[in-house]
Amino acid sequence: METIGSPMLWGAFAAFVVVALLVDLVLMRHGGPHKVTFKEAAWWSVGWIALALLFNAGLWWWLCEQSGADIGNRIGLEFLTGYLVEKSLAVDNIFVFLMLFSYFAVPEEQRQRVLVIGVLGAIVLRAILIFAGALLLAKFHWILYVFGAFLIFTGIKMLMAAGKSPDLDSNPVLKWMRGHLRLTDDYHDSKLSILRDGKRWYTPLFAVIVLIGVTDVIFAVDSIPAIFAITEDPFIVLTSNVFAVLGLRAMFFLLQGMADRFHLLPYGLALVLVFIGGKMLLIDVYKIPVLISLIGVAAIIGGSVVLSLMRPAAAKPGDGQGSSAV
Repeated sequence: METIGSPMLWGAFAAFVVVALLVDLVLMRHGGPHKVTFKEAAWWSVGWIALALLFNAGLWWWLCEQSGADIGNRIGLEFLTGYLVEKSLAVDNIFVFLMLFSYFAVPEEQRQRVLVIGVLGAIVLRAILIFAGALLLAKFHWILYVFGAFLIFTGIKMLMAAGKSPDLDSNPVLKWMRGHLRLTDDYHDSKLSILRDGKRWYTPLFAVIVLIGVTDVIFAVDSIPAIFAITEDPFIVLTSNVFAVLGLRAMFFLLQGMADRFHLLPYGLALVLVFIGGKMLLIDVYKIPVLISLIGVAAIIGGSVVLSLMRPAAAKPGDGQGSSAV
């Protein structure tokens, strides 16, 4: 695997992520479990984006000094494009999280804990999948065509499903839990399970965390091939992914009250996957420049957001009505 990632760069990045997570966990949870305000989430979202851009600028400067401006510019653009792609696809995670929290009526003060577990799980899963994907690409170039076809297939499925409310009752994981585990109807503070009459019962919070974990796996499988269309350097793939995921929790609280306003965004995300999948399939015929990819992704996402605001979604019957916990 060819990579710019020296042991020093890998070590510095790992240390940075650990410190950032600790700061996030300590400061954002200051005062115990609580409802995160829009202002608090906005500041944290801006902070995570600023850190990603600062990292990108520092990496660009270091590479320009060490390897020349051409390499520095190329890697800097690859990171920025990969970060934008992963940040955009992370919004799909948020839509699913919102659906789960609404379906299970998760208390506001418990949502932070679930999201922390979700973010940590996403980082670990993506790291594993990224290194596995990089090893496969290093040995089998044709895997790119598999990734490309998979992204186009996934994008088309997303286009067909966009605008439709998923039927969580038919989710196979939830059906399995209901058939094999004792699930309580009520929450018991932050407990995942309780003992009742000498038997172990699992709370709705446990069910939500399991489904969040399954969601992490599904979206990691979708998003990892997408960034390999931008760069095959595992250092850039991992760092851009991790920075996108680190801000996921803050972005959730920022968008949770505005998700309906961006009703066309799922269509935009689906088109991004189709665009990137096509880029992969054409790689040996014509390699689309990274700058064009950046402009294309930004135009698709920005266009779907603008159109969503210009043409608000019609109110759906039953909006605002939650479902039973389990």
